Amino acid sequence: MKRWLLAVGHWLDARLKLRATLLPMMEHPIPRAAAGPMGWWYVFGSASLTLLLVQVLTGIGLALVYVPSADKAYESLLYMNHDQSLGWFLRALHYYAGSGMVVLVLAHITQVFLHGAYKYPRELTWVLGVLLLLCTLGMFFTGQVLRWDPDAYWGLSIGGSMAGRVPVLGPWLVRMMLGGPVIGADSLSRFFALHVFVIPGALLFFLAVHLWLVLKCGISAPPVPGQEVDPKTYDEEYEKQLKTGVPFLGDAMLKDAFFSTLAVIVVVVLAAVLGPKGPSGPPDPALSGANPRPEWPFLWLFALLALSPPGAETFLMLVFPVILIGILFLVPFLSNRGERAPSRRPVAVLAVIVIYTVLGVLTYEGVTAPWSPKMTAWSSNPIPENLVRNSTPLQLQGAALFQNKDCRNCHALEGIGGKRGPDLTTVGTRLTHDQLIDQVSNGTPGGIKQGAPGGGNMPAYGKQITPAEMTALVAFLENLRPPGELPAEPASTRTKGKEHP
Repeated sequence: MKRWLLAVGHWLDARLKLRATLLPMMEHPIPRAAAGPMGWWYVFGSASLTLLLVQVLTGIGLALVYVPSADKAYESLLYMNHDQSLGWFLRALHYYAGSGMVVLVLAHITQVFLHGAYKYPRELTWVLGVLLLLCTLGMFFTGQVLRWDPDAYWGLSIGGSMAGRVPVLGPWLVRMMLGGPVIGADSLSRFFALHVFVIPGALLFFLAVHLWLVLKCGISAPPVPGQEVDPKTYDEEYEKQLKTGVPFLGDAMLKDAFFSTLAVIVVVVLAAVLGPKGPSGPPDPALSGANPRPEWPFLWLFALLALSPPGAETFLMLVFPVILIGILFLVPFLSNRGERAPSRRPVAVLAVIVIYTVLGVLTYEGVTAPWSPKMTAWSSNPIPENLVRNSTPLQLQGAALFQNKDCRNCHALEGIGGKRGPDLTTVGTRLTHDQLIDQVSNGTPGGIKQGAPGGGNMPAYGKQITPAEMTALVAFLENLRPPGELPAEPASTRTKGKEHP
C-alpha cells in the first residue's frame, strides 16, 4: 500500500509540479528570532487560516441541507438541529470556528500593531489584514441573518437603518441590501449570496494577496528596543538578517501546527458541549417576549447605540464606523518608521489597553442589558387611566392590542415604557390617521422614512395584525392627545387653513 501511494504521489507531482512550487514557499527563510521563543507571537495568522478551512468545509456540509427561502429556512435549521445526523454538531462547529476566527484575527492584528510590524515595507500587508478583518466580521453578520429568527430580523433592521441614513444614496442602498423597501424573502436570498459567494470570494482573494505579500516582503523580526525602522536602510538590514535566518519549514512551522491544532480542539470541544447557536424562534418581529440582540462581535456597537441619546444615532451608525475603519487603514501611513518595540511605544500600548477595555465594557453591557430599556413594560405597567378614561369601545380594544402586542417594549406612555422609540403620549397630535396606518404597516425599514419617529428602526407590522386590529389600534393612537387638542391634520389641510383664515 505504501509503495502504491508513493507511486501515485510521484505521478501527480510529475504533472502538477507541487513539490517544485510549494516547497520553496515552505522553506522561505525567516529571521532566526522569529523561530525562537518569540515565535509564539506569530501563530495567530496560521491558526486563523486553519479555522477558515474548518468554516469552508462545514459550510459546504450545511449548504447541502439549508434552504435559503423565507418559508423554509427556519424549518431547515430545526431539521439540522433535531433530525439530520450530526447536523447539530456541524452547525455548532461552523459557528464556533467563525467565533474563533474573529478572536484570532483580532489577536493577530493586535500583535502586528504592538510589534510595529505594519511599518515599512509592510504597509500594504496591514491594509490587506484590515480587509480580512472586515470580511470576517461580514461573514459573521450575514451568518446571523441566515438563522432567520428574531435576532436576524432585528439585525437586518439595524443594518438597513445604517444604510438608509447615507445621504442621497440611502434609499437605494436599502433596496440593494434588502431586495425591496421592507425585510422579506428577497432579503434572505441576498444575504445567502453574500455569505456563501460574495464575501468568501473577497476573503479568499485578499488572503491570497496577503500571503503573497508575506512571502515577498517577509515577516518582521521580533522588535528590539533601540532598533528603528528607516526605509532607506531597512531592506539592506533585513537581507542581512535572512542570511543568518532559518527556513519556515522547521521550528516556526511546528509552533504554527501546534497552536492551530489546539485551536481546532477548542472549537470541537465548544461545539460538542454548547451545541449550535439558535435559531431562537420564528422570524416574527411581534413575537411576545423576544429579546433580540446581535452576535457578540457587534455587541459593543449595540450597547453604544442603546446607551446613546436618539440624536446621536446617525453619527454612531454612519460616521463613527467609517472613522474607525479609516483610522485602521491609515495606521501604517501615519507611522511607517521609527521604534517598533512596545516598551518604546507607550502610546500604542495605552491605545490597545483603552480600546479593549472600552470594547469589553460595552460588550458586557450589550450582553447583560436588554435591547430595550423596558423589555417587560407591557406587562408590569398598565396604560395610564387618564389616557383611556373617555375612550370608545373601539379605542379600548386598540389600547388592549397596544399592550398585548408589546408596543410598550419600545414606546413609552407618559414616560413609562421602552425608550428606543418615541413617547406616544401625544402621538395623535403629530401623525394623521393615514400616517399612523402607514407607520404601523410599513414601519421605518432602513430609515427610508427619515421623518418618521423612532429613528428608522421600527419594523413593519402590517402582516402581523388583522385589518380589524389595525382599525382599533389606530383609533387608540389617534386619541392619544392632550384634552382640547385637535387631532393631527394633513399638511395640505393646514396650508389651506392658513390661506383662508
